[in-house]
Amino acid sequence: MIYAYIRVSTDKQTVENQRFEVLNFAKERQLVIDKWVSETVSGTKAAKDRKLGPLLKKMKKGDTLVLSEISRLGRNLMQIMSMLNLCMSKETFVLTVKERYELGNNINSQVLAFAFGLSAQIERNLISQRTKEGLARRKANGMQLGRKKGDKNTHYKLTGKEGIIRTMLDYGYSKAAICRKLKCNHKTLDDHLIRMNIIV
Repeated sequence: MIYAYIRVSTDKQTVENQRFEVLNFAKERQLVIDKWVSETVSGTKAAKDRKLGPLLKKMKKGDTLVLSEISRLGRNLMQIMSMLNLCMSKETFVLTVKERYELGNNINSQVLAFAFGLSAQIERNLISQRTKEGLARRKANGMQLGRKKGDKNTHYKLTGKEGIIRTMLDYGYSKAAICRKLKCNHKTLDDHLIRMNIIV
């Protein structure tokens, strides 16, 4: 299946320009658009609150998503990278008209996947470094490290994984799939969802 996704932010804009660009691109590439998904919504909204979320969820291996430009996916880099990473993990293709990106089983996609993985690793390292520096400061100031006797735990197995959990829930992943990804049991996930004030 070949899907075309077109989006504008306000009802004062029109999707027709994007539709025209995509149609010309499809004609040039000899592609036939099987389904159009069009909406008027801000790119800052979570995927689950847009038609884009269900579309990405139902796309299967070998399907193609055509966009007028990459910014139609979202308004910030991490949001866009997250969606592209999902597409690549499902072995679907993303084509953009203006930038001429062809993301799939090619070197561009491998570079993008590397960049996404690298950014996630850098963020983990920065969090770890900030934690170590904070602990070293507390120790130097004579403060007790760790939990005081009788205090409640504030660090859990899934602490720091809230972003991943929210993203997977946004894309409609089941709790079982999230548990497999995060290597935890259902009770651990359910308890953490309660701490996150998320009802599933």
